[in-house]
Amino acid sequence: MTIHLHELVTEAGRPLSPFVWRIKYALAHKGLDFDTRPVGFTDIPKLCGGQHKTVPIIEDGATTVCDSWAIADYLDATYKQNPIFSSPAERAMVKFFEGWFFDAAFRNLFAVNVLDIHNHLRPTDKAYFRQTREKQVGTTLEAFTANREARLPDLRKNLKPMRVALANQPFLGGDKPNYADYIALGAFLWTSALCTLPVLEKDDMLNGWLQRGFDLYGGIGRGAPYPLAA
Repeated sequence: MTIHLHELVTEAGRPLSPFVWRIKYALAHKGLDFDTRPVGFTDIPKLCGGQHKTVPIIEDGATTVCDSWAIADYLDATYKQNPIFSSPAERAMVKFFEGWFFDAAFRNLFAVNVLDIHNHLRPTDKAYFRQTREKQVGTTLEAFTANREARLPDLRKNLKPMRVALANQPFLGGDKPNYADYIALGAFLWTSALCTLPVLEKDDMLNGWLQRGFDLYGGIGRGAPYPLAA
């Protein structure tokens, strides 16, 4: 049975959620058949009887699951092949990585991206997005991103632990990718599909890891319209 994955998209149909991207990778990792159901921000309350406020959401037969971590755990509990987490210890370490990555990189990626996100949205989603995000950041999106280039040096510096980890192995998970790779790849895919400002330098070794990640599972991450490196 095909699993249905609800995902946010832009007006042009580009995937909009880094959290959905990690579930796309998780589903491919497990070798499960899935299709995607595109939605906008204002469509989410209409899904699944209004049970959920965010995506990703999967529908697996009669079962509906929301939240990327809950979905990953559900997939491992329901489908035993190709575990996403080989052990509770691995899951705990990936959870730690996610917390580090959010503070080290994701906050700055959001700050660099947020106006571009707004500009790519469906017209019906723009007012909602602007209102909620401007409340979150405490100013207009234009003011918040006015000096976004100044965030790049800290963002690039903060990614050093990833470069150290990848110096002697192809993926964060070692010889093969794991959910830590999918978390970070999802964030960069989100950035590459939306952001008009490249976030990495051309000689950054992370570009090699990104290319390997984009090529996984038949090129699941290919097709981003904007460059990640300048």
